[in-house]
Amino acid sequence: MSEASNTSHHSVTPPARFRVLLVDDHSLFLEGLRNLLISEGIQVIGLAHDGLEALDQARRLRPEVILMDLQMPRCDGVAATRLIKAEMPEIKIVMLTMSEDEHDLFEAVKSGASGYLLKRLEATEFFSYFAELQDGHPPFSPGLVEKILKEFSQQSRTDTGTRGMRDTEREEGELSSRQVQILTLVAQGQTYRQVAETIGIAERTVKYHMSEILDRLHLQNRAQVLAYAARMGLP
Repeated sequence: MSEASNTSHHSVTPPARFRVLLVDDHSLFLEGLRNLLISEGIQVIGLAHDGLEALDQARRLRPEVILMDLQMPRCDGVAATRLIKAEMPEIKIVMLTMSEDEHDLFEAVKSGASGYLLKRLEATEFFSYFAELQDGHPPFSPGLVEKILKEFSQQSRTDTGTRGMRDTEREEGELSSRQVQILTLVAQGQTYRQVAETIGIAERTVKYHMSEILDRLHLQNRAQVLAYAARMGLP
């Protein structure tokens, strides 16, 4: 059983308003997570035990968020994410897994996952990340963003297509100097709170600018923002 399901805690954030579907092949963990979320006032609308069942439940229940395990029989979390996002792109899918494998992380992000959390998180940490998702900011466990930045930076160096360069230059022109500054600091691995302290603005202002960056660059999640920063040569 994950620490997230057995650690005592006090609520530190308002309960998320999402309608949530939980997907995990371990029934005991699934039930524990369900009870934990309900105790925080979060609406759990369904449970699934593999990716195919998750797809069926998503079609029937139309959840706003899916918390998805990675390694499951019949259809794993990455494959299920691809299937669900292709058909219902509005659903936010967050991987909740034991795997810290970089390949699993990158495949999940490339498949459309809106976040990647490790089951070893304590309950208070988990709910803090969940609140970030509610505010429109994709959650990643500590250290994972840096891995994503490194991977996408390496990939971007192999992409030298002229059309891609023109698109990138046009997108960069849409950003304000403040947004470029924030993007640079995020690319360096700073949290939103650290960025706020570095440049002397409120954390909620940083979050607002990050949301604007996502919209303007037509990117789906924070990991892709970091990839964009790497392509632009931001440190």
